[in-house]
Amino acid sequence: MLKVLVADKLPKEGLDILNKEEGVKVDIKTDLPPDQLKAIIGEYDGIIIRSATKLTGDILKAATNLKAVARAGVGVDNVDVPTATQMGIVVMNTPDGNTLATAELTMALMLGLCRKIDLAAASLKSGQWDRKSFQGTQLAGKTLGVVGLGRIGSAVARRALGFEMKVIGFDPFFAGSKELEQKITVTGNLDELLAKCDIITVHTPKTAETTGLLGAAQMAKMKKGVRLINAARGGIIDEAALFDALESGQVAGAALDVFVKEPPEDRRLADHPKVLAVPHLGAQTEEAQLMVAADASRIMMDFLKGRGLANAVNMPAIDYSRAGELKIYLQLAQRMGLLLGALNQGRMKKLTVKYSGKVTELSYRQATIALVMGLLHGRVTDRLTMVNAMLVAKDKGIEVIETVAEQNESYVTAVEAVIESDQETHSLTGTLLGEKHTRIVRIDGIDVEMPPAGNILITFHDDTPGVIGSVGSLLAAQGVNIAYMTCGRKGGRGELAMLGITLDAAPPEKTLEDLRKLKPMHRVLHVALPPLEEQG
Repeated sequence: MLKVLVADKLPKEGLDILNKEEGVKVDIKTDLPPDQLKAIIGEYDGIIIRSATKLTGDILKAATNLKAVARAGVGVDNVDVPTATQMGIVVMNTPDGNTLATAELTMALMLGLCRKIDLAAASLKSGQWDRKSFQGTQLAGKTLGVVGLGRIGSAVARRALGFEMKVIGFDPFFAGSKELEQKITVTGNLDELLAKCDIITVHTPKTAETTGLLGAAQMAKMKKGVRLINAARGGIIDEAALFDALESGQVAGAALDVFVKEPPEDRRLADHPKVLAVPHLGAQTEEAQLMVAADASRIMMDFLKGRGLANAVNMPAIDYSRAGELKIYLQLAQRMGLLLGALNQGRMKKLTVKYSGKVTELSYRQATIALVMGLLHGRVTDRLTMVNAMLVAKDKGIEVIETVAEQNESYVTAVEAVIESDQETHSLTGTLLGEKHTRIVRIDGIDVEMPPAGNILITFHDDTPGVIGSVGSLLAAQGVNIAYMTCGRKGGRGELAMLGITLDAAPPEKTLEDLRKLKPMHRVLHVALPPLEEQG
Protein backbone atom coordinates (compact mmCIF):
# COMPACT_ATOMS: atom_id res chain seq x y z
CA MET A 1 0.00 0.00 0.00
CA LEU A 2 1.44 3.35 -1.07
CA LYS A 3 0.92 6.26 1.32
CA VAL A 4 0.68 9.89 0.20
CA LEU A 5 0.54 12.87 2.53
CA VAL A 6 -1.25 16.04 1.40
CA ALA A 7 0.37 18.65 3.65
CA ASP A 8 -1.28 21.79 2.24
CA LYS A 9 -4.84 22.51 1.19
CA LEU A 10 -5.63 20.99 -2.20
CA PRO A 11 -8.79 21.49 -4.27
CA LYS A 12 -11.20 18.58 -4.65
CA GLU A 13 -10.12 18.05 -8.27
CA GLY A 14 -6.60 17.19 -7.12
CA LEU A 15 -7.78 14.94 -4.29
CA ASP A 16 -10.09 13.05 -6.65
CA ILE A 17 -7.13 12.05 -8.82
CA LEU A 18 -5.36 10.63 -5.77
CA ASN A 19 -8.39 8.86 -4.31
CA LYS A 20 -9.32 7.03 -7.50
CA GLU A 21 -5.98 5.18 -7.57
CA GLU A 22 -6.04 1.64 -6.27
CA GLY A 23 -3.55 0.65 -3.60
CA VAL A 24 -3.00 4.22 -2.41
CA LYS A 25 -3.84 5.62 1.03
CA VAL A 26 -4.17 9.41 1.11
CA ASP A 27 -3.83 11.35 4.36
CA ILE A 28 -4.75 15.04 4.48
CA LYS A 29 -2.89 16.75 7.32
CA THR A 30 -2.46 20.47 6.74
CA ASP A 31 -0.84 23.23 8.82
CA LEU A 32 1.40 20.78 10.67
CA PRO A 33 4.13 22.34 12.85
CA PRO A 34 7.64 21.31 11.70
CA ASP A 35 8.20 18.91 14.61
CA GLN A 36 4.95 17.06 13.91
CA LEU A 37 5.68 16.83 10.18
CA LYS A 38 9.16 15.51 10.95
CA ALA A 39 7.67 12.87 13.25
CA ILE A 40 5.36 11.39 10.62
CA ILE A 41 6.98 12.06 7.23
CA GLY A 42 8.94 8.81 7.35
CA GLU A 43 5.67 6.88 6.99
CA TYR A 44 4.95 8.21 3.50
CA ASP A 45 6.03 7.37 -0.05
CA GLY A 46 5.02 10.78 -1.40
CA ILE A 47 4.09 14.23 -0.15
CA ILE A 48 2.17 16.95 -1.98
CA ILE A 49 2.71 20.54 -0.87
CA ARG A 50 2.07 24.10 -1.91
CA SER A 51 3.98 27.09 -0.58
CA ALA A 52 3.07 26.90 3.10
CA THR A 53 4.84 23.66 4.06
CA LYS A 54 8.63 23.96 4.43
CA LEU A 55 10.56 20.78 3.72
CA THR A 56 13.86 21.63 5.38
CA GLY A 57 16.91 19.40 5.35
CA ASP A 58 16.17 18.36 8.92
CA ILE A 59 12.66 17.20 7.99
CA LEU A 60 13.78 15.46 4.78
CA LYS A 61 16.45 13.50 6.64
CA ALA A 62 13.64 11.98 8.69
CA ALA A 63 11.77 10.99 5.50
CA THR A 64 13.38 7.56 5.34
CA ASN A 65 10.69 6.08 3.08
CA LEU A 66 9.90 9.16 0.98
CA LYS A 67 10.32 8.76 -2.76
CA ALA A 68 8.83 11.95 -4.18
CA VAL A 69 7.77 15.52 -3.40
CA ALA A 70 5.20 17.20 -5.67
CA ARG A 71 4.94 20.97 -5.41
CA ALA A 72 1.62 22.38 -6.67
CA GLY A 73 3.21 25.43 -8.25
CA VAL A 74 6.50 26.45 -9.85
CA GLY A 75 8.82 27.60 -7.07
CA VAL A 76 10.52 25.04 -4.85
CA ASP A 77 12.16 27.56 -2.52
CA ASN A 78 10.39 25.82 0.37
CA VAL A 79 12.13 22.51 -0.36
CA ASP A 80 15.78 21.74 0.48
CA VAL A 81 16.44 20.32 -2.99
CA PRO A 82 20.13 19.42 -2.41
CA THR A 83 19.21 17.30 0.63
CA ALA A 84 16.33 15.68 -1.27
CA THR A 85 18.72 14.92 -4.14
CA GLN A 86 21.28 13.43 -1.79
CA MET A 87 18.61 11.14 -0.33
CA GLY A 88 17.30 10.07 -3.71
CA ILE A 89 13.98 11.89 -3.33
CA VAL A 90 12.54 13.22 -6.57
CA VAL A 91 11.28 16.81 -6.32
CA MET A 92 8.66 17.70 -8.95
CA ASN A 93 6.80 20.94 -9.68
CA THR A 94 3.95 22.05 -11.94
CA PRO A 95 5.32 24.80 -14.20
CA ASP A 96 2.51 24.85 -16.75
CA GLY A 97 -0.48 25.65 -14.57
CA ASN A 98 0.32 29.23 -13.65
CA THR A 99 1.80 30.56 -16.89
CA LEU A 100 -1.27 32.51 -17.99
CA ALA A 101 -2.20 33.54 -14.45
CA THR A 102 1.25 35.03 -13.80
CA ALA A 103 1.41 36.70 -17.22
CA GLU A 104 -1.98 38.31 -16.64
CA LEU A 105 -1.00 39.42 -13.14
CA THR A 106 2.13 41.03 -14.59
CA MET A 107 -0.02 43.03 -16.99
CA ALA A 108 -2.35 43.97 -14.14
CA LEU A 109 0.60 45.15 -12.04
CA MET A 110 1.91 47.12 -15.01
CA LEU A 111 -1.42 48.83 -15.54
CA GLY A 112 -2.01 49.40 -11.85
CA LEU A 113 1.43 50.91 -11.37
CA CYS A 114 1.24 53.20 -14.38
CA ARG A 115 -2.29 54.39 -13.56
CA LYS A 116 -1.82 54.51 -9.75
CA ILE A 117 -4.96 52.45 -9.33
CA ASP A 118 -4.23 51.25 -5.79
CA LEU A 119 -3.60 54.77 -4.50
CA ALA A 120 -6.62 56.23 -6.27
CA ALA A 121 -8.89 53.46 -4.98
CA ALA A 122 -7.66 53.95 -1.41
CA SER A 123 -8.21 57.70 -1.70
CA LEU A 124 -11.78 57.28 -2.93
CA LYS A 125 -12.61 54.74 -0.20
CA SER A 126 -11.36 57.23 2.39
CA GLY A 127 -14.06 59.65 1.24
CA GLN A 128 -12.04 61.86 -1.11
CA TRP A 129 -12.63 62.74 -4.77
CA ASP A 130 -9.10 63.64 -5.88
CA ARG A 131 -8.35 63.19 -9.56
CA LYS A 132 -5.37 65.50 -10.01
CA SER A 133 -3.10 63.61 -7.60
CA PHE A 134 -3.36 60.40 -9.59
CA GLN A 135 -2.36 61.33 -13.10
CA GLY A 136 -0.69 58.30 -14.63
CA THR A 137 0.96 57.26 -17.84
CA GLN A 138 -0.27 54.95 -20.60
CA LEU A 139 1.35 51.78 -21.87
CA ALA A 140 0.94 52.47 -25.60
CA GLY A 141 4.18 53.72 -27.09
CA LYS A 142 6.27 52.72 -24.07
CA THR A 143 9.21 50.31 -24.34
CA LEU A 144 8.92 47.23 -22.16
CA GLY A 145 11.99 45.23 -21.19
CA VAL A 146 11.34 41.54 -20.50
CA VAL A 147 14.22 39.87 -18.65
CA GLY A 148 13.75 36.12 -19.09
CA LEU A 149 12.07 34.74 -22.19
CA GLY A 150 10.68 31.47 -20.91
CA ARG A 151 6.97 30.65 -21.04
CA ILE A 152 5.83 33.44 -18.72
CA GLY A 153 8.18 36.08 -20.10
CA SER A 154 7.17 35.24 -23.65
CA ALA A 155 3.47 35.34 -22.70
CA VAL A 156 3.97 38.80 -21.16
CA ALA A 157 5.80 40.01 -24.29
CA ARG A 158 2.95 38.89 -26.53
CA ARG A 159 0.36 40.61 -24.37
CA ALA A 160 2.39 43.80 -24.24
CA LEU A 161 2.35 43.89 -28.04
CA GLY A 162 -1.44 43.94 -27.82
CA PHE A 163 -1.15 47.14 -25.77
CA GLU A 164 0.90 48.69 -28.61
CA MET A 165 4.10 48.61 -26.60
CA LYS A 166 7.58 48.14 -28.02
CA VAL A 167 9.22 45.09 -26.46
CA ILE A 168 12.91 44.31 -25.92
CA GLY A 169 13.71 40.87 -24.55
CA PHE A 170 16.81 39.45 -22.90
CA ASP A 171 17.48 36.01 -21.48
CA PRO A 172 20.50 35.41 -19.23
CA PHE A 173 20.83 31.78 -20.32
CA PHE A 174 19.80 31.54 -23.95
CA ALA A 175 20.14 33.37 -27.25
CA GLY A 176 16.38 33.62 -27.69
CA SER A 177 13.43 32.08 -29.51
CA LYS A 178 13.49 32.49 -33.29
CA GLU A 179 9.69 32.70 -33.34
CA LEU A 180 9.61 35.51 -30.79
CA GLU A 181 12.45 37.41 -32.48
CA GLN A 182 10.10 38.05 -35.40
CA LYS A 183 7.73 39.99 -33.13
CA ILE A 184 10.00 41.72 -30.61
CA THR A 185 13.61 42.86 -30.37
CA VAL A 186 15.82 40.29 -28.64
CA THR A 187 19.17 41.56 -27.38
CA GLY A 188 22.16 39.69 -26.03
CA ASN A 189 23.21 42.70 -23.97
CA LEU A 190 21.35 43.37 -20.72
CA ASP A 191 22.80 46.88 -20.51
CA GLU A 192 21.18 47.72 -23.85
CA LEU A 193 17.78 46.70 -22.51
CA LEU A 194 18.30 48.66 -19.29
CA ALA A 195 19.17 51.85 -21.13
CA LYS A 196 16.24 51.78 -23.54
CA CYS A 197 13.22 50.64 -21.52
CA ASP A 198 10.53 52.62 -19.72
CA ILE A 199 9.25 49.56 -17.84
CA ILE A 200 11.23 46.41 -16.97
CA THR A 201 9.75 43.11 -15.78
CA VAL A 202 11.72 40.04 -14.68
CA HIS A 203 10.74 36.44 -15.44
CA THR A 204 13.86 34.32 -14.91
CA PRO A 205 14.20 31.32 -12.60
CA LYS A 206 15.95 32.22 -9.35
CA THR A 207 19.45 30.75 -9.50
CA ALA A 208 22.88 31.75 -8.25
CA GLU A 209 23.35 33.64 -11.53
CA THR A 210 20.06 35.55 -11.37
CA THR A 211 19.96 36.42 -7.66
CA GLY A 212 20.52 40.18 -7.54
CA LEU A 213 20.44 40.31 -11.34
CA LEU A 214 19.04 43.84 -11.14
CA GLY A 215 21.09 45.55 -8.45
CA ALA A 216 22.43 49.04 -7.81
CA ALA A 217 24.85 48.97 -10.76
CA GLN A 218 22.11 47.90 -13.17
CA MET A 219 19.57 50.43 -11.86
CA ALA A 220 22.10 53.22 -12.39
CA LYS A 221 22.15 52.28 -16.09
CA MET A 222 18.35 52.50 -16.45
CA LYS A 223 16.39 55.48 -17.69
CA LYS A 224 15.61 57.90 -14.89
CA GLY A 225 11.97 57.33 -13.95
CA VAL A 226 11.91 53.66 -15.00
CA ARG A 227 9.28 51.36 -13.49
CA LEU A 228 10.18 47.83 -12.32
CA ILE A 229 7.98 44.75 -11.93
CA ASN A 230 8.78 41.45 -10.22
CA ALA A 231 6.21 38.67 -10.35
CA ALA A 232 8.88 35.95 -10.60
CA ARG A 233 10.91 35.25 -7.45
CA GLY A 234 11.99 37.48 -4.60
CA GLY A 235 15.63 38.54 -4.81
CA ILE A 236 16.04 38.72 -8.59
CA ILE A 237 15.66 42.46 -8.08
CA ASP A 238 17.91 43.50 -5.19
CA GLU A 239 15.52 44.84 -2.55
CA ALA A 240 17.96 47.19 -0.82
CA ALA A 241 19.08 48.67 -4.15
CA LEU A 242 15.47 49.09 -5.24
CA PHE A 243 14.60 51.00 -2.07
CA ASP A 244 17.54 53.36 -2.60
CA ALA A 245 16.60 53.89 -6.26
CA LEU A 246 12.99 54.68 -5.31
CA GLU A 247 14.17 57.17 -2.71
CA SER A 248 16.50 58.90 -5.18
CA GLY A 249 13.89 58.99 -7.96
CA GLN A 250 15.98 56.89 -10.35
CA VAL A 251 13.11 54.39 -10.23
CA ALA A 252 9.69 56.06 -10.41
CA GLY A 253 7.77 53.08 -9.10
CA ALA A 254 7.77 49.33 -8.61
CA ALA A 255 5.15 46.59 -8.57
CA LEU A 256 6.07 43.56 -6.48
CA ASP A 257 4.28 40.24 -6.13
CA VAL A 258 7.24 38.50 -4.48
CA PHE A 259 9.78 39.19 -1.75
CA VAL A 260 12.96 37.55 -0.50
CA LYS A 261 11.18 36.65 2.73
CA GLU A 262 7.45 36.10 2.66
CA PRO A 263 5.69 37.69 4.38
CA PRO A 264 8.32 40.46 4.24
CA GLU A 265 10.05 41.19 7.53
CA ASP A 266 11.59 44.41 6.22
CA ARG A 267 8.50 46.35 5.17
CA ARG A 268 10.26 49.35 3.64
CA LEU A 269 9.29 48.26 0.13
CA ALA A 270 5.85 46.86 0.93
CA ASP A 271 4.88 50.12 2.64
CA HIS A 272 6.63 52.49 0.22
CA PRO A 273 4.27 55.00 -1.43
CA LYS A 274 5.85 54.30 -4.84
CA VAL A 275 5.38 50.54 -4.58
CA LEU A 276 2.32 48.53 -5.60
CA ALA A 277 2.73 45.41 -3.46
CA VAL A 278 0.56 42.28 -3.42
CA PRO A 279 1.01 39.03 -1.42
CA HIS A 280 2.36 36.56 -4.03
CA LEU A 281 -0.77 36.30 -6.16
CA GLY A 282 0.86 34.97 -9.35
CA ALA A 283 -0.97 31.65 -9.34
CA GLN A 284 -3.99 32.80 -7.36
CA THR A 285 -6.72 32.30 -9.93
CA GLU A 286 -9.41 29.64 -9.79
CA GLU A 287 -8.21 28.14 -13.04
CA ALA A 288 -4.52 28.05 -12.07
CA GLN A 289 -5.19 26.55 -8.65
CA LEU A 290 -7.26 23.74 -10.14
CA MET A 291 -4.67 23.07 -12.81
CA VAL A 292 -1.61 22.95 -10.53
CA ALA A 293 -3.46 20.77 -8.01
CA ALA A 294 -4.47 18.31 -10.70
CA ASP A 295 -0.97 18.35 -12.21
CA ALA A 296 0.70 17.76 -8.83
CA SER A 297 -1.59 14.82 -8.05
CA ARG A 298 -1.16 13.35 -11.51
CA ILE A 299 2.65 13.49 -11.61
CA MET A 300 2.83 12.05 -8.09
CA MET A 301 0.67 9.07 -9.03
CA ASP A 302 2.48 8.54 -12.32
CA PHE A 303 5.83 8.42 -10.55
CA LEU A 304 4.81 6.24 -7.61
CA LYS A 305 2.95 3.84 -9.92
CA GLY A 306 5.89 3.61 -12.32
CA ARG A 307 4.08 5.24 -15.23
CA GLY A 308 6.69 7.95 -15.78
CA LEU A 309 8.58 10.89 -14.33
CA ALA A 310 7.67 14.49 -15.22
CA ASN A 311 8.75 17.97 -14.15
CA ALA A 312 11.53 16.79 -11.83
CA VAL A 313 13.61 19.75 -10.68
CA ASN A 314 16.49 17.63 -9.40
CA MET A 315 16.81 15.04 -12.13
CA PRO A 316 15.79 15.11 -15.81
CA ALA A 317 13.07 12.65 -16.78
CA ILE A 318 15.18 10.00 -18.50
CA ASP A 319 13.80 6.48 -18.73
CA TYR A 320 16.88 4.39 -17.89
CA SER A 321 14.91 1.15 -17.68
CA ARG A 322 14.90 0.68 -21.46
CA ALA A 323 18.39 1.98 -22.16
CA GLY A 324 20.16 -1.36 -21.85
CA GLU A 325 23.91 -1.15 -22.48
CA LEU A 326 23.64 2.61 -23.03
CA LYS A 327 22.20 3.24 -19.53
CA ILE A 328 25.50 4.09 -17.88
CA TYR A 329 26.37 6.54 -20.67
CA LEU A 330 23.00 8.25 -20.30
CA GLN A 331 23.69 8.67 -16.59
CA LEU A 332 27.17 10.04 -17.28
CA ALA A 333 25.94 12.40 -20.01
CA GLN A 334 23.04 13.72 -17.92
CA ARG A 335 25.36 14.58 -15.06
CA MET A 336 27.90 16.13 -17.40
CA GLY A 337 25.10 18.36 -18.68
CA LEU A 338 24.11 19.36 -15.14
CA LEU A 339 27.74 20.22 -14.34
CA LEU A 340 28.23 22.17 -17.57
CA GLY A 341 25.05 24.12 -16.85
CA ALA A 342 26.41 25.08 -13.43
CA LEU A 343 29.81 26.02 -14.84
CA ASN A 344 28.36 28.08 -17.67
CA GLN A 345 28.09 31.84 -17.35
CA GLY A 346 26.40 33.84 -20.09
CA ARG A 347 23.95 33.02 -22.86
CA MET A 348 24.59 29.55 -24.25
CA LYS A 349 25.33 29.45 -27.98
CA LYS A 350 26.94 26.14 -28.95
CA LEU A 351 27.33 22.67 -27.44
CA THR A 352 29.87 20.31 -28.98
CA VAL A 353 29.86 16.65 -27.94
CA LYS A 354 32.63 14.29 -28.99
CA TYR A 355 32.45 10.52 -28.55
CA SER A 356 35.48 8.26 -28.79
CA GLY A 357 36.27 4.60 -28.19
CA LYS A 358 33.70 1.97 -27.17
CA VAL A 359 30.77 4.36 -26.79
CA THR A 360 30.81 4.93 -30.57
CA GLU A 361 29.62 1.32 -31.02
CA LEU A 362 26.33 2.25 -29.30
CA SER A 363 23.44 4.63 -30.11
CA TYR A 364 25.33 7.58 -28.64
CA ARG A 365 22.79 10.07 -30.04
CA GLN A 366 20.62 9.29 -26.99
CA ALA A 367 23.53 10.28 -24.73
CA THR A 368 23.66 13.66 -26.48
CA ILE A 369 19.97 14.15 -25.71
CA ALA A 370 20.56 13.22 -22.06
CA LEU A 371 23.43 15.71 -21.91
CA VAL A 372 21.22 18.45 -23.40
CA MET A 373 18.51 17.66 -20.84
CA GLY A 374 21.03 18.11 -18.04
CA LEU A 375 22.34 21.32 -19.57
CA LEU A 376 18.87 22.89 -19.88
CA HIS A 377 17.62 21.54 -16.55
CA GLY A 378 16.36 24.30 -14.26
CA ARG A 379 16.86 26.93 -16.96
CA VAL A 380 13.71 26.33 -18.98
CA THR A 381 10.11 25.94 -17.92
CA ASP A 382 9.39 23.47 -20.74
CA ARG A 383 8.87 19.88 -19.70
CA LEU A 384 12.03 18.22 -20.99
CA THR A 385 11.93 14.71 -22.40
CA MET A 386 14.09 12.58 -24.66
CA VAL A 387 11.64 13.51 -27.41
CA ASN A 388 11.69 17.31 -27.20
CA ALA A 389 15.04 18.25 -25.60
CA MET A 390 16.85 18.88 -28.90
CA LEU A 391 13.95 20.97 -30.22
CA VAL A 392 13.93 23.07 -27.03
CA ALA A 393 17.69 23.62 -27.35
CA LYS A 394 17.27 24.72 -30.96
CA ASP A 395 14.42 27.06 -30.01
CA LYS A 396 16.66 28.60 -27.36
CA GLY A 397 19.33 29.32 -29.97
CA ILE A 398 21.79 26.58 -28.95
CA GLU A 399 23.61 24.82 -31.79
CA VAL A 400 24.35 21.16 -30.94
CA ILE A 401 27.22 19.45 -32.78
CA GLU A 402 28.28 15.80 -32.49
CA THR A 403 31.65 14.42 -33.54
CA VAL A 404 33.09 10.89 -33.38
CA ALA A 405 36.60 9.46 -33.12
CA GLU A 406 37.47 5.77 -33.14
CA GLN A 407 39.97 6.14 -30.31
CA ASN A 408 40.76 8.46 -27.42
CA GLU A 409 44.36 9.24 -26.59
CA SER A 410 43.86 8.51 -22.87
CA TYR A 411 40.73 6.39 -22.35
CA VAL A 412 39.10 3.27 -23.77
CA THR A 413 35.83 5.18 -23.96
CA ALA A 414 35.16 8.88 -23.49
CA VAL A 415 32.52 11.58 -23.77
CA GLU A 416 33.81 15.13 -24.20
CA ALA A 417 31.48 18.15 -24.06
CA VAL A 418 32.17 21.83 -24.64
CA ILE A 419 29.65 24.63 -23.99
CA GLU A 420 30.28 28.03 -25.54
CA SER A 421 28.43 31.15 -24.40
CA ASP A 422 28.67 34.81 -25.28
CA GLN A 423 31.04 35.20 -22.30
CA GLU A 424 33.20 32.11 -21.98
CA THR A 425 33.78 28.42 -22.78
CA HIS A 426 33.75 25.40 -20.45
CA SER A 427 34.56 21.75 -21.10
CA LEU A 428 34.21 18.35 -19.44
CA THR A 429 35.47 14.87 -20.21
CA GLY A 430 33.76 11.79 -18.78
CA THR A 431 34.66 8.12 -18.93
CA LEU A 432 34.02 4.72 -17.34
CA LEU A 433 36.32 2.93 -14.93
CA GLY A 434 36.09 -0.83 -15.19
CA GLU A 435 33.21 -0.34 -17.63
CA LYS A 436 30.79 0.31 -14.76
CA HIS A 437 31.92 3.34 -12.72
CA THR A 438 31.28 6.81 -14.18
CA ARG A 439 33.92 9.47 -13.63
CA ILE A 440 34.60 13.06 -14.65
CA VAL A 441 38.28 13.09 -15.61
CA ARG A 442 38.82 16.58 -17.00
CA ILE A 443 37.27 19.97 -16.22
CA ASP A 444 38.25 22.99 -18.32
CA GLY A 445 41.43 21.21 -19.41
CA ILE A 446 42.44 20.25 -15.85
CA ASP A 447 42.89 16.51 -15.17
CA VAL A 448 40.87 15.27 -12.17
CA GLU A 449 38.95 12.16 -11.14
CA MET A 450 35.51 12.74 -9.66
CA PRO A 451 32.33 10.64 -9.33
CA PRO A 452 29.45 12.71 -10.80
CA ALA A 453 27.02 12.37 -7.89
CA GLY A 454 26.07 14.02 -4.61
CA ASN A 455 26.91 17.49 -3.31
CA ILE A 456 29.94 18.63 -5.26
CA LEU A 457 31.98 21.70 -4.39
CA ILE A 458 34.17 23.03 -7.21
CA THR A 459 36.76 25.77 -6.75
CA PHE A 460 38.99 27.50 -9.28
CA HIS A 461 41.97 29.25 -7.74
CA ASP A 462 45.59 30.28 -8.15
CA ASP A 463 47.95 27.34 -7.70
CA THR A 464 49.68 28.56 -4.56
CA PRO A 465 50.73 26.64 -1.42
CA GLY A 466 48.17 26.30 1.36
CA VAL A 467 44.93 26.46 -0.63
CA ILE A 468 43.89 22.87 0.05
CA GLY A 469 44.70 23.30 3.74
CA SER A 470 42.76 26.57 3.96
CA VAL A 471 39.71 25.04 2.28
CA GLY A 472 39.83 21.94 4.47
CA SER A 473 40.22 23.98 7.65
CA LEU A 474 37.35 26.28 6.73
CA LEU A 475 35.04 23.36 5.97
CA ALA A 476 36.02 21.60 9.21
CA ALA A 477 35.47 24.75 11.27
CA GLN A 478 31.92 25.01 9.91
CA GLY A 479 31.09 21.33 10.38
CA VAL A 480 31.10 20.43 6.68
CA ASN A 481 32.49 16.92 6.12
CA ILE A 482 34.46 15.85 3.03
CA ALA A 483 33.58 12.48 1.49
CA TYR A 484 35.86 12.62 -1.56
CA MET A 485 38.38 15.07 -3.00
CA THR A 486 40.29 15.49 -6.24
CA CYS A 487 42.56 18.27 -7.46
CA GLY A 488 44.51 19.32 -10.51
CA ARG A 489 46.09 22.27 -12.24
CA LYS A 490 46.54 23.70 -15.69
CA GLY A 491 50.16 24.28 -16.58
CA GLY A 492 52.81 24.70 -13.90
CA ARG A 493 52.97 26.17 -10.43
CA GLY A 494 51.29 29.53 -10.03
CA GLU A 495 48.74 28.96 -12.77
CA LEU A 496 45.07 28.01 -12.51
CA ALA A 497 44.16 25.04 -10.33
CA MET A 498 40.93 23.46 -9.12
CA LEU A 499 39.48 21.36 -6.35
CA GLY A 500 36.55 18.98 -6.74
CA ILE A 501 35.14 18.01 -3.34
CA THR A 502 32.19 15.71 -2.66
CA LEU A 503 30.50 16.65 0.62
CA ASP A 504 28.29 14.61 2.93
CA ALA A 505 25.62 17.33 2.78
CA ALA A 506 24.87 20.57 0.98
CA PRO A 507 27.14 23.37 2.27
CA PRO A 508 25.53 26.38 3.96
CA GLU A 509 25.55 29.58 1.91
CA LYS A 510 27.86 31.16 4.51
CA THR A 511 30.44 28.45 3.82
CA LEU A 512 30.39 29.26 0.11
CA GLU A 513 30.66 32.98 0.84
CA ASP A 514 33.63 32.44 3.17
CA LEU A 515 35.38 30.25 0.59
CA ARG A 516 34.96 32.96 -2.03
CA LYS A 517 36.71 35.41 0.31
CA LEU A 518 39.91 33.34 0.34
CA LYS A 519 42.57 35.35 -1.49
CA PRO A 520 43.55 32.78 -4.17
CA MET A 521 39.93 32.03 -5.18
CA HIS A 522 38.60 32.87 -8.63
CA ARG A 523 35.30 31.01 -8.40
CA VAL A 524 33.44 28.69 -6.02
CA LEU A 525 30.28 26.78 -6.91
CA HIS A 526 28.12 24.05 -5.43
CA VAL A 527 26.29 21.51 -7.63
CA ALA A 528 23.82 18.93 -6.29
CA LEU A 529 23.70 15.85 -8.51
CA PRO A 530 21.30 12.88 -8.21
CA PRO A 531 22.50 9.63 -6.61
CA LEU A 532 24.26 7.43 -9.12
CA GLU A 533 23.26 3.84 -9.72
CA GLU A 534 26.46 2.03 -10.62
CA GLN A 535 26.38 -0.90 -13.02
CA GLY A 536 26.56 -4.32 -11.43
